[in-house]
Amino acid sequence: MERYAWKATVKDGMLDEYIRRHDHIWKELVDVLKAAGIKNYSIWNVGNELFGYYECEKGADFAAKVQVESEIVDKWNEYMKDVMVMELDPITGAQPKMREVFRME
Repeated sequence: MERYAWKATVKDGMLDEYIRRHDHIWKELVDVLKAAGIKNYSIWNVGNELFGYYECEKGADFAAKVQVESEIVDKWNEYMKDVMVMELDPITGAQPKMREVFRME
């Protein structure tokens, strides 16, 4: 299973709202993520920084393709623009892949 990590920034004063929106994440968005083969998804926070991690049972490229082609993901990203800043790869339309530099199992 391929692992994937991303980073983003929460806008000043918007962390509580960011958390609230994820407490009420849309079922349709969760369905898209599952269809993309995404498992074990978690998001971590320190200060204004966010770190997301998930595992891709069908590979990270497949997961990115499904998300980029989804209108629901587009709507979610638009919905989240006022609370966070996320860099997107201009070619894939997804978050840039972070490089894994250490793993202990």
